[in-house]
Amino acid sequence: GDIDSTITALQYGASDFINKPVRDEALAIALDRAKAKIHIRERLDEYTKNLEQKIQEATEEIRRKSNFQRLLIRSSNDAIVAFDHDWKIVVYNPEAARIFGRKTIDVKNKMTVQDLYTPQIAEKFKAEAEKIPDPTDMTWKEMMLQTRDGQQIPVQYTTNVLREEGEFMGIVNFFQDLTEIKQLEKELVQSERLAAVGQTVSGLAHYVKNILIGLKGGSYVVDVGMKKNNTEKLKIGWETIKKNIARVADLTQDLLTYSKERLPEFEPCSPNEIVEDVIDLIEDVAAGNNIKILNETDASIGEVIVDPRTIHRSLLNLVNNAMDACVEDEDTSKKFVISIKTRLGSGNSIILEVRDNGCGMDEETRKQLFNPMFSSKGGKGTGLGLLVTGKLVEEHKGSIETITDLGQGTTFIVKLPYETADSLDSKEDGL
Repeated sequence: GDIDSTITALQYGASDFINKPVRDEALAIALDRAKAKIHIRERLDEYTKNLEQKIQEATEEIRRKSNFQRLLIRSSNDAIVAFDHDWKIVVYNPEAARIFGRKTIDVKNKMTVQDLYTPQIAEKFKAEAEKIPDPTDMTWKEMMLQTRDGQQIPVQYTTNVLREEGEFMGIVNFFQDLTEIKQLEKELVQSERLAAVGQTVSGLAHYVKNILIGLKGGSYVVDVGMKKNNTEKLKIGWETIKKNIARVADLTQDLLTYSKERLPEFEPCSPNEIVEDVIDLIEDVAAGNNIKILNETDASIGEVIVDPRTIHRSLLNLVNNAMDACVEDEDTSKKFVISIKTRLGSGNSIILEVRDNGCGMDEETRKQLFNPMFSSKGGKGTGLGLLVTGKLVEEHKGSIETITDLGQGTTFIVKLPYETADSLDSKEDGL
């Protein structure tokens, strides 16, 4: 054997070599080794082909799933924004681009959480990323999202924090634009209010008739006074006319207030001063009915940011309602008292409390207080006063509670959230 020839042969696929002279035993062994090597090579080739095919199939499956996920994210009605462990945006679908007003090409893999969100929202999500994750907690919450261009969008959102072996890997935010839903809700509430107004107007015949009778009666007394030159009758007649004109004005104002959508107009004001103003308005009428008005405001309450018109109108309606309850009480031995309190509540809220010791109400009456067309005063009332009060409080994101005891009196407790200068700034930033 030529060693070079042997090497070349092995390179070209020879399975073995033997030296001359060739012995039968060596040849047999070489042939067996050759068969085994050929069999191994064939199986190896088969495995290689199968492995290539499986890799190709797995690659295709990964590509198919990736394309499916990409299409799923792109076609989602939710805005999806995902960040990696460095808070860089790695997923940003078309709905997110619509809500935030920024193109995907300008955002994906280029912007961070601080670039897309306002500082307050960015800190909010960073704080959530630090919490211990609960895989079952995918609670949707609502907030007013303010984009960088100043647009405010009502959204519902949830967050999923991604971790691997306890290490933060990223976070995904899901947003649902609630603009259309909120608009539909407003339209539904508005249509219900208009329907209630229509229903109420149709039931006002008796009340309006009483006003007309009052006007006719007053004008008749005025005519008699003029004919007889009786100053006293002129005065009585004119007072009757003025009283019924005021009833018409109040009725018209209540209908307008209840039927029209109105957003609270927040401004700095003193609730205690508003209470004093309301007392000044009704004190003479209360005194004429032997009703004492107590001002029990909390002196520590200073200036807060609320809608002063909501407080004024609500208090005035509730105090008038309290006076009616005192006047209608058949227990003449009582010394009637109406107290108006203010105090601070929990969570940046102010409490307004109007309490009387008048006739009170039974449970059935209490349940119907804020229903359209309901009045406990028969033909003397329209039921609009408390209906308007409930609407004003609701628009202010507040609540109203009624505590009453038949024959003992009633307490109305109004809770209204108030703003501070800091919280207003936060709202402007989207929180």
